[in-house]
Amino acid sequence: MAEQVLDNLVIERMAYGADAIAHTDEGKTVFVSGGVPGDTVTARMTSDEGTYCKTTVESVLDPSPKRVTPACPYASVCGGCPWSSLAHEAQLEAKRANVVDALVRIGHFEAERAEGIVAPCEAPSDPWGYRNKIELSTARQRGRTVIGLYDRTGSNVIKVDSCPLLAKRSAKLVKAVSGALGYLSGSHQLGIERIGLRAARNTKDVEIALWTNPGPFPRAQVAKVLADATKASSIVRVLLKGSQKARKVTGVERLSGKGYWEERVGRERMAFSAPSFFQVNTAGAERLVELVCSKLQVSEDDEAMDLYCGAGTFTLPLARRAGFVSAVESYGPAVRDLRRNLDRAQLVNVDAVGGDAGREFPDTDADVIVVDPPRAGLSQEVISRLSEQPARTIAYVSCDPATLARDLARFEQLGTFAPTSITPVDLFPQTFHVETVSLLTRS
Repeated sequence: MAEQVLDNLVIERMAYGADAIAHTDEGKTVFVSGGVPGDTVTARMTSDEGTYCKTTVESVLDPSPKRVTPACPYASVCGGCPWSSLAHEAQLEAKRANVVDALVRIGHFEAERAEGIVAPCEAPSDPWGYRNKIELSTARQRGRTVIGLYDRTGSNVIKVDSCPLLAKRSAKLVKAVSGALGYLSGSHQLGIERIGLRAARNTKDVEIALWTNPGPFPRAQVAKVLADATKASSIVRVLLKGSQKARKVTGVERLSGKGYWEERVGRERMAFSAPSFFQVNTAGAERLVELVCSKLQVSEDDEAMDLYCGAGTFTLPLARRAGFVSAVESYGPAVRDLRRNLDRAQLVNVDAVGGDAGREFPDTDADVIVVDPPRAGLSQEVISRLSEQPARTIAYVSCDPATLARDLARFEQLGTFAPTSITPVDLFPQTFHVETVSLLTRS
């Protein structure tokens, strides 16, 4: 069955995932890797799951007008840009459609209402060369260390010389880092799990972060070889422990340079340690800040709340506009970065709290609220606590349409807040991922 070939499949739409969707003549759903809406293809089945099957395109019989040639030579094998054969305008349409679909299918919104509150998907950056960060992986192949990117299966590492998603001025960084570490691994057991490369869009900072287990490490030699090859402003080693399913950061060693990475977001120059999160698309992050601030209409008399605030991407601009901000973040490295960024910006009207948003929920009455949770979304407890606030508006920044739809439905069930607008933002061109900024107002 796994070798079955399906002929004359007509691709209908993109799934929320790497694949496109088609149906057999019998009505069975087919997920098609490499398909573009409007294509007619022959696809080889890779698995049959009963109610649906998974396939990969074997040949394109009649290409869609939306099909384009990817700008990346590794697109057919690398897992980093699965939508790169789809024209960017069509990507934007598909991402908006996926947000609407999640609201209807998961949040049980009426289709007409969902269509009415979801705006067109915005594109704040170029479709290529937009990333300020990529991660390289390592593997042993035929007795040699290979440094590169994971393939589409997520199980093999392929050697690459560049990544067109990374900013153009940093195009040589991948090859330089791979060459330097390949040279070093010939005489040292480095034990590197992955390598984070950060290249700022608005500053000249470049950081190389080596993620390893604790233990002996040729610090001086690694720092010199990498610095000579890349001219990086910061080279660090991130120490990990624990099982593969529960890896924890135990510390960060500065090997060379500043020991942190800086980027300018709007008017704010912010510093980030290697483990801290920052959006991989700087232009996209700036647009998110603009959307949040414009939707909330913050005034100097307002008291604001920023939950899951990270290193302060929204906290700092909120503090410029509001009278006071309560900011909560659970991840230790991000909390330290947040406090450093507030000190450097000389902002004293922020209470920066380290801890879980549920347990450390601010004991205050907020006028405006920002929540930017991880992919898992908000807990029912946090939604209940937010619904008890006297705030006039909540801005919910989400990276997952499914958990967003679930959470918006929970807000509505409690009856205090309801979504009035949702703006999708394409922070991740060439992929299915989409960020959204939702405005909730009092019912």
